[in-house]
Amino acid sequence: MSTLPTTPLGTTGMDISRLGFGAWAVAGAAWRYGWGATDDADSVAAVRHAVRSGVNWIDTAAVYGLGHSEELVARAIAGLPDGERPYVFTKVGLVWDPAAAPVRSMRPASVRREIEDSLRRLGVERIDLYQVHWPDTGESLEHRGADTAAGATPLEEYWQLMADLKKEGKVRAIGLSNHSVGELERAERIAHVDAIQPPFSALKREAADEIAWAAAHGTGVIAYSPMQSGLLTGTFDAERVAALPADDWRRRHPDFTTRLAANLTVVEVLRPVARRHGVSVAEVALAWVLAWPGLTGVIVGARTARQVDGWIGAGSPTLTPADLAEIAKGIEATGAGRGPVRP
Repeated sequence: MSTLPTTPLGTTGMDISRLGFGAWAVAGAAWRYGWGATDDADSVAAVRHAVRSGVNWIDTAAVYGLGHSEELVARAIAGLPDGERPYVFTKVGLVWDPAAAPVRSMRPASVRREIEDSLRRLGVERIDLYQVHWPDTGESLEHRGADTAAGATPLEEYWQLMADLKKEGKVRAIGLSNHSVGELERAERIAHVDAIQPPFSALKREAADEIAWAAAHGTGVIAYSPMQSGLLTGTFDAERVAALPADDWRRRHPDFTTRLAANLTVVEVLRPVARRHGVSVAEVALAWVLAWPGLTGVIVGARTARQVDGWIGAGSPTLTPADLAEIAKGIEATGAGRGPVRP
């Protein structure tokens, strides 16, 4: 079994590898945000290969595959000796209906039900990091309005509940995903925010303020979508996007439609840096995120063991100041994304 460099996840007492396995893409196609058809045996093999390669944490969510992702994670880690068992992180707060978009809800009864279901599906007695998936608005995940529904649970109430779950020993650490600096400040007044999970990549850089907040408060940061759902792997072009199966959520997303041309131009910015370092474009994309001050680790998905091999070396290239300046200049020239262009 290989090892990867680790770093403390805030003040949780957990030292995590800088690369973590993201279990969204393995969840299958039978739900609204699937990545197309998957093979469960391949998915389990991908998780195990990542763990054998030194990844020591897995990030999933109850809603991924409507519970199926958590079940696959349980299969993948079953029987592993204690010393080889990865940390398991999951999320709460998206209540699903197979026929509609999930609803953001942190009502106490719903949260209590969700954690018991996750513990059962994962086959564990305690969840290592339990994260609120989205702020509770009481609305559908696809709702674009600014107002919250009358039945939404206030942040102070649901964060107190998360702190209670930690005191009860059901979870080791608690975190917030997709929450703003203002919301993090409100939560911190109730109980320490152990970790946050924002989206962050060369194409989506708006969470720089949240990362800085975390660094100032002893809070760990695990970033999701560091390769922007595959766009920054260096393997996508317009033809591949057009060939995505109808049940792949990416076919409907602006990153793969109206913003595709600008996004693919950023890939060409990364490509010469990858050649100089003798690594893949994907590894440069990940190294760029990992270079950000205050960032603990990144979540990287894979549906096969071979895909894991495409990014497992991302901790090895150290981007030089000249590399970072070149990438920053290229991002600015493309106009892709928003936010600061270099660490």
